[in-house]
Amino acid sequence: MVEVAAGLILQSSSILVCQRKRTARYPLQWEFPGGKLESGETVSECLHRELCEELGIDAVIGREFHRHEWLYQDSGSFAVYFHFVDSFPGTPVNNVFEEIRWIPLYELAGIDMLEGNREVVERLARLL
Repeated sequence: MVEVAAGLILQSSSILVCQRKRTARYPLQWEFPGGKLESGETVSECLHRELCEELGIDAVIGREFHRHEWLYQDSGSFAVYFHFVDSFPGTPVNNVFEEIRWIPLYELAGIDMLEGNREVVERLARLL
């Protein structure tokens, strides 16, 4: 099973979402930033590294919000750990995605979210 760390970056009442490249698997779907854990890496270390690579931010990783296992029929099983990002200096920069966007939490359910992230979207909606 592949382990993945994903960041929930909130600002006011919006959350940062990232659109997968049109050439990637699941093209142009939206997801939360993050990536696969490397050998010996903790979830927090992975998420910090990935956010630096993908968005150019030095994030302070906060508490875990949710975790679940997800099976994609064409790519296998994933254990996904969603953590809040407590803070970061500066402004996120798009280094690897088609687009990044701040979405009001109340609009999050209306975008084409990657299937493995939808449960978290539902849980975030309950916070409203």
